[in-house]
Amino acid sequence: MASRLLHRLRHALASDGPGEAAAGPEAEQFPESSELEDDDAEGLSSRLSGTLSFTSAEDDPDDEDEDDEAGLDSPPSGDGASGEDAERSPPPDGQRSSQLLARQLQDFWKKSRNTLVPQRLLFEVTSANVVKDPPSKYVLYTLAVMGPGPPDRQPAQISRRYSDFERLHRNLQRQFRGPMSAIAFPRKRLRRNFTAETIARRSRAFEQFLGHLQAVPELRQAPDLQDFFVLPELRRAQSLTCTGLYREALALWANAWQLQTQLGTPSGPDRPLLTLAGLAVCHQELEDPGEARACSEKALQLLGDKRPHPFLAPFLEAHVRLSWRLGLDKRQSEAQLQALQEAGLTSTPPPSLKELLIKEVLD
Repeated sequence: MASRLLHRLRHALASDGPGEAAAGPEAEQFPESSELEDDDAEGLSSRLSGTLSFTSAEDDPDDEDEDDEAGLDSPPSGDGASGEDAERSPPPDGQRSSQLLARQLQDFWKKSRNTLVPQRLLFEVTSANVVKDPPSKYVLYTLAVMGPGPPDRQPAQISRRYSDFERLHRNLQRQFRGPMSAIAFPRKRLRRNFTAETIARRSRAFEQFLGHLQAVPELRQAPDLQDFFVLPELRRAQSLTCTGLYREALALWANAWQLQTQLGTPSGPDRPLLTLAGLAVCHQELEDPGEARACSEKALQLLGDKRPHPFLAPFLEAHVRLSWRLGLDKRQSEAQLQALQEAGLTSTPPPSLKELLIKEVLD
């Protein structure tokens, strides 16, 4: 399928004939042998067609990428993907495209359960945007992440750039030399980083790269892989919550919770609790006490009867207050909170969930 996609992209770029001809010697000098080919590791991952879109911030042929800086001369004009090229493949229509993608990923996940290598998660690059952040320029890849679950569940999303993938690959190589030796990664290019063909090849390579990592239990549980998926979302959500942008933060907390649920392995001892705290705070500030209480209850279930945890008293206090507001039973949480206070394990009153969010340091 990727071959057909590249064939169409070559036709779309036919007007850049001279640029293509000039790329010939360069392609020979710097072969893309480490880029994943169509038939590489067949059965480990697959490409869903019809969803990848390209957009460009401006019509600019400049081809220097912060992710691929090599201190070399800029390529000739005409090598970059122009705004006109980007407009030939407009982004999918919002909700309809998202629903279609969810169905596609769910159908493929069901079909892949009997393959040689189990598909725990599926990855689909749904858009690739050229971002200008002077003095640098880079491509931001947005991936949909889908795992087993109800057919109507929308996929979680992450947006990462080449340097994020490269850092993950480098860290995993350093820690897991054996398992990583068989996993390919798209090499840096000296030119033509912003052509539709390069973006399409890298999009598929990143999908396969993450699929391969998820197929190896030792790599799947690596903290660096967990950080790659969840940590940027948590940091951004924390920042938005602390500045009072609760609606924007709520979407990020919800996406982070979905990612952690789909990953199925711990992303840090306190991250699920921190995510539930963020959800509870945002729901409360947006006048949705029912959802805020539900998040507090879920957190208390995770905490269970374990030894006192810094989040325990704040969640108990939030549960008591929200239960009182909704006219629901709060006696058990009240008694548990009072026992903690009498034992000197928390202050009176305990810190709020929002105070914990502000103080929490995400490494």
